[in-house]
Amino acid sequence: MEKGFYRTTFMIGLGFFTMGLMDPLYDNYVPVFLNGFVASRALIGTLMTIDNIMALLLIPLVTAWSDNTRTSFGRRMPFIVVLLPLSALTFALLPYAGGATLGTFILALVVFNLFKQSARGPVVALMPDTISNEDRSEANGVINMMGGIAAVVGTVALAPMMDLRLVLPLIGDTSRRLPFIIAAMLIVGAAVLLRVTVRERVLPDSPVKRTPVRASIRSIFAQEDKSAVYILLALFLWFSAYWGIRPFMTLYVIEYLGLSEGIAGLSTGMVAIAYLVFAVPSGILAHRIGRKRTIRLALIGMALLTLLMFSHQWWTIRIGASTYVAVGTFWGLLFLFGACWGAANTNSFPMLWQMANLDTMGAYTGVYYVFSQAAAIVTPPLTGLIVDLTGFRSIFLVSSVAMVASFLVIGRVRGGETARITNL
Repeated sequence: MEKGFYRTTFMIGLGFFTMGLMDPLYDNYVPVFLNGFVASRALIGTLMTIDNIMALLLIPLVTAWSDNTRTSFGRRMPFIVVLLPLSALTFALLPYAGGATLGTFILALVVFNLFKQSARGPVVALMPDTISNEDRSEANGVINMMGGIAAVVGTVALAPMMDLRLVLPLIGDTSRRLPFIIAAMLIVGAAVLLRVTVRERVLPDSPVKRTPVRASIRSIFAQEDKSAVYILLALFLWFSAYWGIRPFMTLYVIEYLGLSEGIAGLSTGMVAIAYLVFAVPSGILAHRIGRKRTIRLALIGMALLTLLMFSHQWWTIRIGASTYVAVGTFWGLLFLFGACWGAANTNSFPMLWQMANLDTMGAYTGVYYVFSQAAAIVTPPLTGLIVDLTGFRSIFLVSSVAMVASFLVIGRVRGGETARITNL
């Protein structure tokens, strides 16, 4: 490792920290707010795709746009320092809109995601701009750890404050609001630190051939080696498996395990804690045994764990186990799922980046999000319909099947490893 590698990567990870704060609170409690307006789980699942639709539209374009940006303080940073504070402001306003009307709330979701999803691509692309190919699995582990820290803060520390009822100046009634407001302040602080501590390489302007956004994306699929395409198809499947469950997790544990809104957020906190703990080790493991092997082990693990979640009621509640046992075992499964989820995601980006060059890094980052967000758009309405027809448990079975399919697809990948692994 180069001198100062972990310090530099840690500071770059502040961008992931901001996303890690917003994502779990959004995914946990936007369905709860929507549940106050609509009864259909399919409709809730459909409305939960607003952020994913906007991500699909914005991330590839804004990230590729940043590829061609040249300023005195970098090509990604101008987007980051403007869009992250705007994301924080609109994020803090979401619970206020959630107490108004459905139309107001949907408008607030659209405006918030306009800023957040535009910021996400430049935040992600900042790391491969700075870190060499050989060290990106470890670096991605560090920045995913930063996202994990933020997710733990959001789900373990902030989520229980949803139940806290105080009356404070400017804020008013803190119930359902305080976690969003505190998270927004942390996001602004992280954005300031990121700007102060990270110095992007200033790239020359004139010698660089600027590739149009569409052309750079098309070039990915035109390559003779289809490894990049297989990676994208595989991650579409494992993100489908994840997003088939994620929007309904809080509602599931409230309805079936009897938890309050605040404590229900701790369920996804188990995933976040495991993600935090295993992000760096999974990057190190991939450096030793290969990224593809690490991802495939993680996918099989998640397939087995979602099968156990599907049968969880049979071997806990239906045999008379106490609520503590039911909740504890379910949280244990979620913890293990989080470890596997972190291993898959920590190493998928470096596999794809390995196939890019400096000029197309943003395009590869963008197309990664096209496939992951497409999964997040398609799946929640379908699994919401499944919940309406058959109940919550079926979504775990669907998830398990998708994980197995992803395992088979990524087996066809032949690239994306470091030179050391490739030559083993």
